[in-house]
Amino acid sequence: MATDAANAATPSPGPRSDAPAAFVRARDVRKAYRTGGREVHALRGASLEISEPGFYAIMGSSGSGKSTLLHLLAGLDRPDSGTIEVAGSRIDALDERGLTVHRRTRVGVVFQQYNLLPTLSAIDNVMLPGVLDGRPRAALRARAAELLATLGLADRADHRPEALSGGEQQRVAIARALLFEPPVLFADEPTGALDSANSERMWRMLDELARERRMVVLMVTHEPAAAAHCRHVFVIRDGAVAGGFDTKGLNASDLVVRAAGTLGTAR
Repeated sequence: MATDAANAATPSPGPRSDAPAAFVRARDVRKAYRTGGREVHALRGASLEISEPGFYAIMGSSGSGKSTLLHLLAGLDRPDSGTIEVAGSRIDALDERGLTVHRRTRVGVVFQQYNLLPTLSAIDNVMLPGVLDGRPRAALRARAAELLATLGLADRADHRPEALSGGEQQRVAIARALLFEPPVLFADEPTGALDSANSERMWRMLDELARERRMVVLMVTHEPAAAAHCRHVFVIRDGAVAGGFDTKGLNASDLVVRAAGTLGTAR
């Protein structure tokens, strides 16, 4: 079940030692940046919780704070205040070494840009996090080959990125993110560089991965067609989660209306 602060009658309490584990839990997360001599508040007390596996989306307009929130949840940056729990760990309390290990082994992250090393083959790109972690290469190669086969890339394993299409490169990036079987996969506009047909395939693939592997896939997107594939959408506005809703029975057009209504009730 997905919940958010806007749905509660009273403010959500802080994390308790006896609180049930969640895939993702954020409470009153705040983040500001200094740019051009002024302070910009990207997040102003964002809260959300995901306690069941599935495919989820964060939607919001440009500058609403959605990518900042995803980066904090993924451990790519630290909040100024608030608490973040992901895959059973309070990541806001981890030191740098602990956070590095967490990012490498407990979560997966996929970006719009594929971030593949051009000199490595597809299978070597998938293996790379394990190589950096000191894992045995034979086991890594077997695992990487299995993932590439699962994503329909068995015959492309020895190809370098330049020989792969955009959709194929993104699938290699997803395979790399799944190397350690993380319970949570974060995706930041993962289809932004793909055409409509490949985007549709990618959204279906992410949904299937979440269901089949009993994991959480949390995607930032501005595309209603993408969010329509998710089970629940969190809507962010002015640095806070304004609300959320389940998408069952909604198409992309319905979703736009529902998201606008969520923002309207938050004003």
